[in-house]
Amino acid sequence: MVYTKEVQIGKQKLIFETGKLAKQANGAVVARYGDTMVLVTAVAGGLREELDFFPLSVEYREKSFAAGKIPGGFFKREGKPTDKEVLSSRLIDRPIRPLFADQYRNDTQVAAFVYSFDNENDSDVIAACAASAALVVSNIPYLEPIGEVRVGRINGKFIVNPTFQELEASDIELVVAGTESSIMMVEGESKEVSENDMLDALKFAHAEIKKIVEVQKELQALCGKPKMEVTPKVIDENLLSDVKALALEKFKIIVASVLAKEERAEKNKELEVDVLTALAEKYPEQEVVIKEILHDMEKDLMRNRILDEGLRLDGRNTKQVRPITIELGILPRVHGSALFTRGETQSLTTLTLGSKGDEQIIDGLQTEYKKRFLLHYNFPPFSVGEVGRFSGVGRREVGHGNLAERSLKNMIPPEDKFPYIVRLNSDILESNGSSSMATVCAGSLALMDGGIAIKNAIAGIAMGLVKEGDKFAILTDILGNEDHLGDMDFKVAGSENGITGLQMDIKIQGISYEIMEKALAQAKEGRLHILGIMNEAIKEARPNISNFAPRIFTTKIPTDKIGAVIGPGGKIIQKMQKDFSVEINIEEDGTVSIAGQDAALAKEAKEYIKWLTAEPEIGKIYSGKIMKITDFGAFVEIIPGVQGLLHISQVDTKRINKVTDVLKEGEIIKVKLLSIEGGKLSLSRKAIMKEGQPAEETSETNAE
Repeated sequence: MVYTKEVQIGKQKLIFETGKLAKQANGAVVARYGDTMVLVTAVAGGLREELDFFPLSVEYREKSFAAGKIPGGFFKREGKPTDKEVLSSRLIDRPIRPLFADQYRNDTQVAAFVYSFDNENDSDVIAACAASAALVVSNIPYLEPIGEVRVGRINGKFIVNPTFQELEASDIELVVAGTESSIMMVEGESKEVSENDMLDALKFAHAEIKKIVEVQKELQALCGKPKMEVTPKVIDENLLSDVKALALEKFKIIVASVLAKEERAEKNKELEVDVLTALAEKYPEQEVVIKEILHDMEKDLMRNRILDEGLRLDGRNTKQVRPITIELGILPRVHGSALFTRGETQSLTTLTLGSKGDEQIIDGLQTEYKKRFLLHYNFPPFSVGEVGRFSGVGRREVGHGNLAERSLKNMIPPEDKFPYIVRLNSDILESNGSSSMATVCAGSLALMDGGIAIKNAIAGIAMGLVKEGDKFAILTDILGNEDHLGDMDFKVAGSENGITGLQMDIKIQGISYEIMEKALAQAKEGRLHILGIMNEAIKEARPNISNFAPRIFTTKIPTDKIGAVIGPGGKIIQKMQKDFSVEINIEEDGTVSIAGQDAALAKEAKEYIKWLTAEPEIGKIYSGKIMKITDFGAFVEIIPGVQGLLHISQVDTKRINKVTDVLKEGEIIKVKLLSIEGGKLSLSRKAIMKEGQPAEETSETNAE
């Protein structure tokens, strides 16, 4: 039987349907919003008792046929996930992951497929809602539904699920996910928006989320399957007591000690080995359980110390930022560089300036578009002291790079003022908390070191949370362990004027607006502190770009002259690129970009293009080539493709019998344009001679 429920969200109805497609999955729901439709399935596999984590995988795929397209490439079928698909998978994974029953360890997969796309409504938030609905109606032990919406703001008015066109005019773009009672996840960007406005956006989103949650509950009441039972893990009280007797006091000392990341890990490992060795004979085959007990012991001690004493693992109070050092221009041949170190987190970020041909072309379900600002984030295994494979870019790297890119992109000068393609590359050389926010800081510094007049300097900071009952503490600039053992990872980037990037993940069943408000306020304090240090290193962009960066000049030509610049089979433009050692790109609107390492040659190329496309001007002197000689005069090409008649009477100041007595074909001479009548050009060499100027040229030159 097919079951359907719907709810009005913004301008469209969000419709859930189950019972028709993919019936062998534990749960399957089709969600429709406008003409965008997504099928999401949820499947549970076998129990994995040996694991100490929940084996959840989320896959999101956009089918080209959904937008009436055939995939590009040789094979004409979808390939590996695009960055958009990876980011959309994360938007589903992050809010649902904390909402499964404790001790549930079955392999679980959520798969989303976009089957129809209307070019107005993004499918990512629709897929997240459908994923929740599929889990809700399934027998998988999913605790409560979530809703997910996108929020924009135009002229001070919030909009839920804005279209792509509306987002272009919006100063906020947030994706917000939450349960009936609280927010679970936030991801987005804004144009220096205040903390209060951001909180209002979250409250606006939550009102819509509650509607989506309610309709899923109604769907569950109609057709939801009974949830499978999860057997709580029972730990032998004697084992628990023996582990505590051996480890508790020693762990208290370790947790209270100010240690570097590697030292702490070494001390923890030594204690773990001692306990496992001491209990190996009494409790055989209980190694995994003993490690879990020790992990929980450290977690409780760390959290209680923060809540009771306000002290953290490295001795800081809850509001302190770790020491920061900044070095600029440390790589001599790149176009800009910054080494940003905060505690044991370090980002080396480089700037590369490119020409129009370096733009990234984005081809997905939407209409193809180009990006001129790129930020790539890399997290090699040595940054955390590990050995690992150097394979493709992971989901985490894509997500962290995207957050940093969105935090900085609105600070880049517009293309008409800065016609470069900008790429930042962040290599994380050390990591112990918030490498994405270190990337934001290093990226801002590298842009200024490279001579880019960004609107404002941008800093980022990661906030944490420890919450037990009604008691909580917000942590500024969290460590890796505080992220792992805490309840929230809340990243905020922005300038002195406001927020530009935001990401929040909750590991418990939501938090209150009181906590969010305090976290935003505390994040602002930390951000301004970091900006102060950054401003001491470099307050304004350097006056010039690097000598090693290409020089780019732009000009505008009439669209009907584009062919004249390109030439038959591209011969003219190719010759120019070779002769002037430049790269030339021409847009459909006639905008021409000329890029080259030699500024003088690039300028010459620009002037040559202006000459190629110039309209004849009466009274102007041109250097032209004699194309043909007749009895009554000579035809001279003054601009490529434009010829005029030099009458025999205008060849010389004195009377001549034959034109060939003075001129020959192929010769370059100076002529003055006297008149244009009926499209015919009349030229004079005599007028120039009367003015006392030389009338012959040894080589072709531009018009004067």
